[in-house]
Amino acid sequence: MEAKTLGSLSTSPARRKPGLLQTLRQDIQAIFERDPAARSTLEVLLNYPGLHALWGHRLSHWLWTHRLKLLGRMVSQLVRGLTGIEIHPGATVGEGFFIDHGMGVVIGETAEIGSQVTLYHGVTLGGTSLQKGKRHPTIGDRVVIGAGAKVLGAITIGADSRIGANAVVVKPVPPNSVVVGVPGQIVSRSKPHRSSDAPDLNHTALPDLMGTTLPALMQRVEALENRLNGHETTPALHADHVHVHAPQFGAWRGEDFSI
Repeated sequence: MEAKTLGSLSTSPARRKPGLLQTLRQDIQAIFERDPAARSTLEVLLNYPGLHALWGHRLSHWLWTHRLKLLGRMVSQLVRGLTGIEIHPGATVGEGFFIDHGMGVVIGETAEIGSQVTLYHGVTLGGTSLQKGKRHPTIGDRVVIGAGAKVLGAITIGADSRIGANAVVVKPVPPNSVVVGVPGQIVSRSKPHRSSDAPDLNHTALPDLMGTTLPALMQRVEALENRLNGHETTPALHADHVHVHAPQFGAWRGEDFSI
């Protein structure tokens, strides 16, 4: 799948690019919406390295796009030293971007990030190619990427998706999906997240794919053994267990895991 534009990843209509002041306000507002620990604007301005890194990137990106690439890299490295967050000045970042805690976040040169995206510490948006050109991920609107997750290559993460902590994502993810595991397994949501919904920060709602599938497989094997031995009934111990369906087109069904 080729990387799509950020506009095609959003479920909302096309919108005009906000001005600088509006973008800065949205960056601050995103923190209050997604971090209950935030108490005042002054506290956010002084003590949130994710905001410092984001605003440093907005400056370095402006320099980068105005042919001051060396100066842009220098600003990027200065911000990296101060915050522990490395965002290449060539990366494109939308409004309302929130990096919570942030230490160890790395975002590559050709990464594209939509609006209202949330990243936690240790996240990498990395490349997998030595070729020039697009080699980093495209992240759709309202995507949440959990702590330690790695999203690698020129792949697209569809809008309203959630990447579980420590997942390693190396293939495109459709909109409204949940990804867990190494390599990342895609689960299509049975209850879609919409643009009007509150930010999806429910990190505990991650399906245990193998933990659910293996008992189901054991139950089916036991049922087949009973049939071979002349017993047609399913063992009573597992009579209420629902069989987990195999993934189709690279994605599991959300109904199987109550998400």
